[in-house]
Amino acid sequence: MNKTNIDQLIRGNDKDLLSFLDQRQVTMIDEALSALGEFGELRLVVEKGRLRFIITQKSFDALKWQPGTLDE
Repeated sequence: MNKTNIDQLIRGNDKDLLSFLDQRQVTMIDEALSALGEFGELRLVVEKGRLRFIITQKSFDALKWQPGTLDE
């Protein structure tokens, strides 16, 4: 996949490029990435060739921690 194809995929202009994920799953992954904040990890679990789970893990910088900020 070249840069033009990736740009088209990101903009949603070429639905043929989405052979593994549907638009709803791409939107879900984007939302999960946005929710991670400054630190975090996103894992995609694929079973039998299909996306089954999105696992997010939020992390915090221990050097910048302030009381009451872990719930944000």
